[in-house]
Amino acid sequence: MAFSPSDREILRGLAGRVAEIAAHPRQAKRRQMWIKHNGLQRVKPMVLCFPEGAWGELLPESALECTDGGARGMERHLRMKIYQWNYLRDDNVVEPWVKVGMAWSNTGWGLDPGYVHSGADRGAWRFDPPIKDPEADIKKLHFPDLVVDEEATQRNFETVNEAIGGIIEVKLHRRFYIWGEASLVRVLASLRGLDQVMWDMIDRPEWVHQAMAFLRDGMMHLFDQFEAYDKFDLNNEDDYIGSGGVGYTNDLPAKDFSGRVRMKDLWGFAEAQEFSRISPEMHEEFALQYQRPLLERFGLTCYGCCEPVTDRLDYIFKIPNLRRISVSPWADLRIAADRLADKYVYSWKPNPSPVCSGADEDIIRKSIREAVALTQGNVFEMIMKDTHTVENDPLRLHNWVRIAQEETGGLD
Repeated sequence: MAFSPSDREILRGLAGRVAEIAAHPRQAKRRQMWIKHNGLQRVKPMVLCFPEGAWGELLPESALECTDGGARGMERHLRMKIYQWNYLRDDNVVEPWVKVGMAWSNTGWGLDPGYVHSGADRGAWRFDPPIKDPEADIKKLHFPDLVVDEEATQRNFETVNEAIGGIIEVKLHRRFYIWGEASLVRVLASLRGLDQVMWDMIDRPEWVHQAMAFLRDGMMHLFDQFEAYDKFDLNNEDDYIGSGGVGYTNDLPAKDFSGRVRMKDLWGFAEAQEFSRISPEMHEEFALQYQRPLLERFGLTCYGCCEPVTDRLDYIFKIPNLRRISVSPWADLRIAADRLADKYVYSWKPNPSPVCSGADEDIIRKSIREAVALTQGNVFEMIMKDTHTVENDPLRLHNWVRIAQEETGGLD
């Protein structure tokens, strides 16, 4: 169903502004910098800011003008691009298009994860896992199957294209982005409960191995269906990859690419942040050995999110086609600098607390300056994310990016 004339007019004005921004010479320069950066050529420390939870404070619902729910979603998307350019001024590239994704899901694992929420807006929750009897309940699991709603996919594309096509290019972009499933650990935690998984690794390790092998094989099954679907698009442009980063690269697709997208033509990703506090040896035993066969199918891979990777790099380095490693606030920056060298993208995620709490700018500048000094021999990027709030003070994010650009010689 087409958007109303008033919603259409609002979207066309915003799309026109995005098209103007996309034509700025800086976009081409930044695009080439990302290609070199992701190709392990040192350019400058690249700077990204993903407000995430704080977007609700930067662009509250009251800032939106459209009335239809779908139009409001596209309006927010366009306004975020404009906001990023006008105020955040990071190294994101604004391209002359918008992408409409496909409507897809999967049939699940046979048991529905349970959660008990606090009731507070964006509040805490705890697991209410469905696997209570490990030996009996694991038999209730089944492999997930891909479900694509072709009619909804085409309808969504046509609605957006009718509204703003001709002002800006509208792409139907069929890609999948699986966070917890490809990493497996989050799926296991959602089915069994994270506390219980911690006990199980000690009390019934063979059961954990059985469960992780089942999840691995189930994801392999889903990957096979992705390839058989034969309509997927690449993720080597302005695509969000890993736990932060953008996908520009000349190293994908594979050299034998003929138009049909396979797993080896794509960026892949896994993490195990739920296992942050277990030993490196247990991380290898219960996570990485099951994640590697999945990651082997991708052309380039990213690893890590909030886990402190620097005590387990020997195991992580065994991941095939590994290109980007997340260095979290709980990692040792110096060890990461020494071990990653110029062989991997050093994807630093600074602690967001100083930004969220409005810390003195000198504190923020000092941490960035120290990180830049430590990483002179690295292919280094810094990504501000996990900002669940800025206490309704958007200048905190603006200032972080400004300081980061000043300390890295960015933003011409």
